[in-house]
Amino acid sequence: MIIAVFPGQGSQSPGFLAPWLELDGARDRLAAFSDAAEVDLIAAGTEWDADRIRDTQVAQPLIVAASILSWSALTEASAARPAGVAGHSVGEIAALVAAGVLSADDGMRLVGIRGRAMAEAAAADQTSMSAVIGGDQDAVVARLGELDLTPANYNGGGQLVAAGALPALAALAETPPAGTRVIPLQVAGAFHTRYMASAVQALRDAAAAVEASDPALALWTNRDGSRVADGGRALDLLVAQVASPVRWDACMASFAEAGVTGIIELAPAGTLVGLAKRALRGVPTVAVKTPDDLTAAAELLNGAAA
Repeated sequence: MIIAVFPGQGSQSPGFLAPWLELDGARDRLAAFSDAAEVDLIAAGTEWDADRIRDTQVAQPLIVAASILSWSALTEASAARPAGVAGHSVGEIAALVAAGVLSADDGMRLVGIRGRAMAEAAAADQTSMSAVIGGDQDAVVARLGELDLTPANYNGGGQLVAAGALPALAALAETPPAGTRVIPLQVAGAFHTRYMASAVQALRDAAAAVEASDPALALWTNRDGSRVADGGRALDLLVAQVASPVRWDACMASFAEAGVTGIIELAPAGTLVGLAKRALRGVPTVAVKTPDDLTAAAELLNGAAA
């Protein structure tokens, strides 16, 4: 089983969208996505600097637009398709589009609303996130509880992301759990925690106007790594995950149980195949960073279908 995965916030880099604009029709599609998300995605992905595209309300639609564009290019480049999809955090929106749960326009409209709502929620409190690398996961989670921090991302491969108030994160860095490194992340707030409650409501209101179809491909949720077969439930889980932890570790465990034989990460790729190489050792991976990578991805797909 080949599984396509879609990255989350932080995977973007200045100018990464430029080579994708060379594809036929890409500029027109991105212009339409820009209108839906209310962000100039062409300028953001080709001209804006790292600080400007780090802004939550820019980064989220930019990443999802690139993922949808590269997914479309992959399906055109290969006769075979991945058997399943999953997305990390905001990447779940792209995964729902790829699975046919949402239209591309609805996905882009929702990610624009999500980004703006999460940016607004983040501005209300002085919060952030830090990666905790290594150590015993139970001991790390216990330490976070002592500091009133939330384990916001369980990324697998010995990586967990803590989120919460800045003084608590500073205390975590000063006295980290045994055997760990704490790395502050350049994000605007404590995503996937109670601090995002207002963003959940904003996204829920927007999602109420969206028609969701049942997925045409296997679809796994960040909620607990389980497979979701009902489109309405997939959309509900997508809304709720804004303020709940991302269980990417559970997703990868489910991939293994499903018999994964390859992972293809769509643009802006790199982060998730890195995690897969540690947690799913021996499983072939392809990171589709530019259109040049579509050939390797198609070869993996066609080889599995042969």
